[in-house]
Amino acid sequence: MPRRRIALHRFAVLLLVWSAAWLSLPVRAQESPTVRTPPPQQIEPPGNTPPPVAPTEVERYTLSHDRYEKAVRYSRAGYTLYFSAVFISLAVLVIVLQTGFVGRLRDFAERKTENRFLQGLIFIPLLIIILDLADLPIHLIWHALSLHYEQSVQHWGSWLLDWSKAELIDLAFLTLLAVLLFFVIGKSPRRWWFYFWLVVLPIILATFFLKPLIIDPVFFKYEPLAARQPELTNDLLRLTERAGLEIPREKMFLMRASEKTNELNAYVTGFGASKRVVIYDTLLQKMAPQETLFVFGHEAGHYVLNHIRNGFLFFSACLLAGLYVAYRLLNVAIERWGPLWKVYGPQDWAALAVLLLIIEALGFLSSPVVNGYSRVEEHQADVFGLEAIHGIVPNSSQVAAHAFQAMGENDLSDPNPPPFITFWLYTHPPLAERLVFAHSYDPWGKNQPARYIKEQK
Repeated sequence: MPRRRIALHRFAVLLLVWSAAWLSLPVRAQESPTVRTPPPQQIEPPGNTPPPVAPTEVERYTLSHDRYEKAVRYSRAGYTLYFSAVFISLAVLVIVLQTGFVGRLRDFAERKTENRFLQGLIFIPLLIIILDLADLPIHLIWHALSLHYEQSVQHWGSWLLDWSKAELIDLAFLTLLAVLLFFVIGKSPRRWWFYFWLVVLPIILATFFLKPLIIDPVFFKYEPLAARQPELTNDLLRLTERAGLEIPREKMFLMRASEKTNELNAYVTGFGASKRVVIYDTLLQKMAPQETLFVFGHEAGHYVLNHIRNGFLFFSACLLAGLYVAYRLLNVAIERWGPLWKVYGPQDWAALAVLLLIIEALGFLSSPVVNGYSRVEEHQADVFGLEAIHGIVPNSSQVAAHAFQAMGENDLSDPNPPPFITFWLYTHPPLAERLVFAHSYDPWGKNQPARYIKEQK
């Protein structure tokens, strides 16, 4: 689904909303990180490429009447689906608890075996599958909308295969986490929230390292960027050097996104041996090379400004706080409603559904804080991208503004999102605001220092 869609809350996402927030979302940088670079050399577009900017200057985000109406309808449908998904998830959890279904599911697992570990391997996947099937209609509706508004080109068979693969990966990951969780609860009923937090942190790091190597190739095909775009690869190498980011040519990849989506994107992912640049082929098809450099400069900013490191620290703190609140509320909920729900204590497998309900609610209520934090960092990355291409891309501010215009037209970005929606849902500043800022950002013309990238004299 598009970047602006918020992931549906699930126990998977207790850890993956907070962990994925630093896997893929930006987070706070240092107050004044500085990258000192040699004097820039201009990167000129090859003679056989389209001009880097539109014939007329782009000062604000504008759409044709037809495109405007589509963007508004598509965006409003997405907002409605998000809140519907949260309501359905909470309602299903309340129903399976209130009716005693979770207790019967636990009893079924206990009848099959007396081994507690094997009980968990029966109970946990069954509960997760039931909850995910309840969410499936939302996913189906969203994909239908994406096809209708030409954001997706993935046929239903391929989509269903991807959904199934994602479910299997989530199922394995969540079963592991839940088994570990109940093992820790059994060992320390009063401090499990802290010890489980310690267990989860290295799992998050391992996931971030392995994701580009193992998980991403399950859904998309990748090939060396240099084989298809040697000139762009050379330009990216020069830009990464200027940005202070060391990524060799062999770690730059072209993702064949056009087989499934029309979304435009580029990103840097992984760390250490798994760190790499990924460029969507759709980006190269619909943007000029110099606009692609700005998009990449933005993504590079997340690494150079220490967003990943600081994000890990921030979201680790959020996770610890969330687990502590869940621990307190779990005891209160079981004491008050446990007999009705047939949940007999925190170590009862059925208590997992109570934890899911608490986490769903906490995830929803914390969205404005997490997303507000993300918007600040996305703005910082925009600034970094503008400074990274300044002096090496002619008319850099206009190139960036036109890149935002192209993304908005292609992705049907909401031209005027309601303030409440921006506050609650948006991980990035509204695109119209980003475009205006890109067009107007010019510290060099005002004899002011750049915020991040300082030129060597």
